[in-house]
Amino acid sequence: MTRATPAVAGMLDLFAEACRLRLMRGLEEWLAGCGYCRVAGVDEAGRGSLAGPVVAAAVIADPRSCVPGVDDSKCLTAPERERLAAAIRATAVAWTVVAVAADVIDRINILEATRRAMCQAVSGLKPEADCLVVDAVALSGFRVPCLPLIRGDSISYGIACASILAKVERDRMMTELDRQYPAYGFKVHKGYGVPEHLQALEAYGPCPVHRLTYKPVLPRVEARG
Repeated sequence: MTRATPAVAGMLDLFAEACRLRLMRGLEEWLAGCGYCRVAGVDEAGRGSLAGPVVAAAVIADPRSCVPGVDDSKCLTAPERERLAAAIRATAVAWTVVAVAADVIDRINILEATRRAMCQAVSGLKPEADCLVVDAVALSGFRVPCLPLIRGDSISYGIACASILAKVERDRMMTELDRQYPAYGFKVHKGYGVPEHLQALEAYGPCPVHRLTYKPVLPRVEARG
């Protein structure tokens, strides 16, 4: 079998990426055909973390351009997310990012905190969206259609863009929190329940940005109470 030359292989890769992005834009293109010209993708980062905020982003992507490489943020490396986030912010019709702190999460629960962050992000868009596509979470209170999609960050271009912006901003915030509370390793694991984080909790107890209603944190709070 003859191998493709590097030039041909490169063209095939570009074609495959164009096809993938076209599939991811399919929902937004269909909604545009229904008259919705400003479709906002909405997603969050940090719901499962034991510390720090939950962060939501809303993005109205420019329908005339695609950023190559956009995908579910969990499928990308940190440098790829940083590069893509800059391109998304530069090309989007509108975008916003909102964080809700750990103490609010403890007070109203993580689902309601996620909804609050998402709703505030959508409300901050200028121009306003005329339709919302959201990763898994149903939002209310808007006079525009809202479509919650399971695994939306892997099938919707707009949601994928939002997932990248939310993840990049939250990672930046957790790196800042690492400087305030260096014993926990937030810069490395971003507050998730990895063994090193659990060991730090065992040794030092929770800090002010831990979510005290989360089970891996709460037993340690009760033990010290």
